Amino acid sequence: MGVEFVKGHGTENDFVILPDLDGTLELTDERVRALCDRSRGIGADGVLRVVPGKLLPDLPSGVDGDAWFMDYRNADGSIAEMCGNGVRVFANYLVFAGLAEVGEFVVGTRAGDRPVVVHPDGQVTVQMGPARVFGESTATLHGREFPGVCVDVGNPHLVCVTEQDLAGLDLTTPPAYDPAVYPNGVNVEFVADLGPGALRMRVHERGVGETRSCGTGTVAVLAGYLHLHGRQSGQSTVDVPGGRVVITVEPGASTLTGPAVLVASGELSADWWAAAAR
Repeated sequence: MGVEFVKGHGTENDFVILPDLDGTLELTDERVRALCDRSRGIGADGVLRVVPGKLLPDLPSGVDGDAWFMDYRNADGSIAEMCGNGVRVFANYLVFAGLAEVGEFVVGTRAGDRPVVVHPDGQVTVQMGPARVFGESTATLHGREFPGVCVDVGNPHLVCVTEQDLAGLDLTTPPAYDPAVYPNGVNVEFVADLGPGALRMRVHERGVGETRSCGTGTVAVLAGYLHLHGRQSGQSTVDVPGGRVVITVEPGASTLTGPAVLVASGELSADWWAAAAR
């Protein structure tokens, strides 16, 4: 028997979805890396394992065991707390697979429960929880320093608003950051102000590299931008290389609305799956 998979993306941040309804799938770091490799695997920015929360031996405290849990892995196999684009794709998959209905339900993540609304047109709104600004730091890219705002959206971000043309940034090299501030790594966002209620960003994600989008990053970007302007609440579109999302931020809460697309489904060869573990 092979291993069932579905491929999807949220604003071109793409994922391999692995249904594991009985909690028996052995998802190793090696298998994640092989799956996400665009030459020897399917190719993706990350893997979303679909598992009942109650079957997880390490279910995070406070997460609903009766909800479907998004076990998210970065492309390098590392575990991540949260992924805004991934949650949208995960929620759309649950509806596609008949595991949930169009409308509102809860998805469990390592950053806590995330209420979602799957709209009839395929757009998905995610309650992203608080976006907490916790200081300032600096990213360095090819010898140039970019001052930034530190934001926690269940995972760590460094938001760098700049007047430099974003298209000219070379993100093939990871930006350097202060490991004392970010001991577990950080997603670094470079942001342009397009005018009232409109921002643009590019992002280098820890464990992945530059991606076409980052859902938690778009929330962090607005939170950081508002902080720099002495505000705590606001709404903005955020343009990313893969499309556009709408973000709202207020004290203690934030939302992300954007598309979630399922593009393919199939079965991984049992031989390939076995070999990928080595």
